[in-house]
Amino acid sequence: MSLRVCAVAALLVGGVTAPARGQFDFDTPPIEYSTKSVTTDVTRLQADLDAGKVVLDYDERHSYLASLLKHLDIPVSSQALVFSKTSLQGRRISPRAPRAIYFNDDTYVGWVPSGDTIEIMSTDPVQGEIFYTLDRERVDRPVLVRNQDNCLSCHATVRTQKVPGALVRSVFPDPSGQPQLASGSFVTDHTSPFEERWGGWYVTGTHGRMRHMGNTCLQEGEGRNDFDREAGANVTDLAGRCDVKRQLTPHSDIVALMVLEHQTQMHNFLTLASYECRSANHYDKTMNAVLERPEDFVSDVTKRRIRSAGEKLLEALLYSSEFPLTDEVRGTSTFARDFSARGPRDSQGRSLRDFDLKTRMFRYPCSHLIYTPAFDQLPRDVKRYVVGRLDEILTGQDTTEPFRHLSPEDRTAIREILLETKPGLFASEGKETPPLPG
Repeated sequence: MSLRVCAVAALLVGGVTAPARGQFDFDTPPIEYSTKSVTTDVTRLQADLDAGKVVLDYDERHSYLASLLKHLDIPVSSQALVFSKTSLQGRRISPRAPRAIYFNDDTYVGWVPSGDTIEIMSTDPVQGEIFYTLDRERVDRPVLVRNQDNCLSCHATVRTQKVPGALVRSVFPDPSGQPQLASGSFVTDHTSPFEERWGGWYVTGTHGRMRHMGNTCLQEGEGRNDFDREAGANVTDLAGRCDVKRQLTPHSDIVALMVLEHQTQMHNFLTLASYECRSANHYDKTMNAVLERPEDFVSDVTKRRIRSAGEKLLEALLYSSEFPLTDEVRGTSTFARDFSARGPRDSQGRSLRDFDLKTRMFRYPCSHLIYTPAFDQLPRDVKRYVVGRLDEILTGQDTTEPFRHLSPEDRTAIREILLETKPGLFASEGKETPPLPG
């Protein structure tokens, strides 16, 4: 039976359940989300566990968490704390007992100190985000279980670009952490105004005169217009706000939160591009047989679908419409240093992981997720389109509005970095941009 996925608003990193808005079918060809095999950091770890190559260490306070992060190569400094009751374990979450999120480029881990399970989302290069749980109780052979029905009922929504994915959501929480949905909410990424970010989250770091929604709650009788952003500004110590001893670190680093916002939607746009291209090509293959057209005939509908998904991906990749910072941002943990150290770097020492944090997030605004398998394994037609267009943009042939924020110096630097750190990218994929209608 085909898996029907209700589009309700929720997510691994802080979602809120809402009435269904529609239904998306991911189990029909060519996607076959729940039946095709996947390869993720989690499947690789489970294979090592099964073979006895790896052992997950257990401790009474944090269960398998620290060992799991170590074997998934996720830095502890990536910790972000969310205190709104916006997950399946919401009843165990509150401002005093927040949920922790840890992440690297491909995998996200959710930890509720008094929860029943450790939640994991990991990226398959073809199928997108795959969801797992790990029972926190000590056993002889820990098993990371793939979870489909429960997770997809919340993690495949219009807010995730209608594909299995995640997002960062900002809400107006009350003192118990319950979102006051009548006051509204925001899905946030690098384009979001600063004042709309991190409602229901803890935020440690300084940000000058800019104000966000973190570290504070609506009081009884208050509405969104009463929300006190000043009370949560420039917080560097969470002591007195929550019990940080129940977490691995005392931080919920503002820089980590900014990267998390970008990554979640960037992953969604990569998955959307893959799904759209595969679905469009499958449609053409079927119709070509029915209409006795040449097997390699490409319809205008398919060209438009590839173009639309490709342009959305390019805008996310190059930080189009990024909200400008008006004051310097500084985190409280080692996250910025740890993140930047992962490279790669060109012969001039430059990396797409170099932060700016004064006027924008990164010094060279091209997403570090261009190095991931999810980008490398995009279907051929959409990858050719994206890389061809990327070359046009970085060589100055396209200076249209979505990419006008890139100065000539930005374009030159990004292209030089990519030529050295991702060799063959333009040579192998960017020779020819697929023809488009009109």
